[in-house]
Amino acid sequence: MIHKKYLFFIFILLFFHEVYSQVKKDSLYMHFNIHYKSSPLELQKKYISLSDTLEIETFKFYVSNIEVQYADNTRIKPKNNYHLIDIENPNSLSIPITTKQNILISKVTFNIGVDSTASVSGALAGDLDPSKGMYWAWQSGYINMKIEGKSTSCKTRKNQFHFHLGGYMKPNYGLRTVILEALKPVETIEIAVDLEKFFSEIELAKTNSIMIPGQKAMSMSDLAAKMFTLE
Repeated sequence: MIHKKYLFFIFILLFFHEVYSQVKKDSLYMHFNIHYKSSPLELQKKYISLSDTLEIETFKFYVSNIEVQYADNTRIKPKNNYHLIDIENPNSLSIPITTKQNILISKVTFNIGVDSTASVSGALAGDLDPSKGMYWAWQSGYINMKIEGKSTSCKTRKNQFHFHLGGYMKPNYGLRTVILEALKPVETIEIAVDLEKFFSEIELAKTNSIMIPGQKAMSMSDLAAKMFTLE
């Protein structure tokens, strides 16, 4: 009797594994590949940018309002609107979009950050849960992107730098829209995120701490949007 129950359990596991594999095979995903220059980013590894030697300890950001446009001008928008991408959580790097279609993708559009609607709604659940460490308060809303680490160029406590970029009220509206042209068949929408492009534009000795919305956060948000390219 025990033997039959065991076989039945194995059968159920195999069945659901097959169903999951088929669903994954038929699904279009957006996947973020986080780099420093041409190599996958490694936390706590020393990198050189300009005259700075730096280490990244934290890197996470929100992706929202994803839209995929096909060559026939049809558009797809996933229902789940807010996704927290965290390099320390590999599962967060892939976002399911829709079922695959035999049509060329012409454009991929998404926002980096959380819009004002969610920001004024108060602390929410899921990826918007405050326990994720990406929520300031109702006056400032969500942190769109968080980059933390250390560099000997920073004359700060433990040589740390902190870039918390966000803001939902004008003129300090930190949301940034990324538009990527595709025009190619893809199994997965592979997006490169290269932090070297961000750090090559700043001097950590002079700029190493942004913790609130403001003009500096807006300039840094512009730089952050330039990190995203199609692979």
